Amino acid sequence: MDLSEERELVRQAQKAPDAFAKLYDQYYPKIFGYALRRTANLEVAQDITSETFFKALKKLWQFRWRDVSFSSWLYKIAANEINQYFRKAEYKKSVSLEELQEQGFEPVSPYDPESELIEAQEKLKQHEDFLEIQERIVHLPAKYQEVIALRFFEKKQINEIAEILGKKEGTVKSLLHRAVEKLRETE
Repeated sequence: MDLSEERELVRQAQKAPDAFAKLYDQYYPKIFGYALRRTANLEVAQDITSETFFKALKKLWQFRWRDVSFSSWLYKIAANEINQYFRKAEYKKSVSLEELQEQGFEPVSPYDPESELIEAQEKLKQHEDFLEIQERIVHLPAKYQEVIALRFFEKKQINEIAEILGKKEGTVKSLLHRAVEKLRETE
């Protein structure tokens, strides 16, 4: 969605909250994915995403087109919710295979046990790698967690990250550099 479409949808939603559904449909997967990659917990990500859209709808009348697009505003709300979760919550740092299955992890094919096992092992390895990286990221200060997640998980450009976080591009580049260095130190 380009900025002019986004602007028009926001304008409509500010006048008629029913129009917010289109914005919700457009950005829910992105915000949910961001929350899931930051927290590594399905239920927490769902809660954070829900709270993000609730707050966005509640404060939509205050949103103004200045230096921040609507999608960046949503990411900013989500980042604040995630930071609040990490400050207040006792969160799990690892997930068992049983928990993966409870969260919807499904084998590839019920007919081919060998490929099913290989696929399950690959997914488990990817998940373990993600959790290992997540574990290291969680120990970084929040300012580093945000830039790492937005840059590498959300594939945002430096200027978009600067917009979301309300920082200068040079500051974002510096934060990214320091965050990567700190991650390398924890290897």
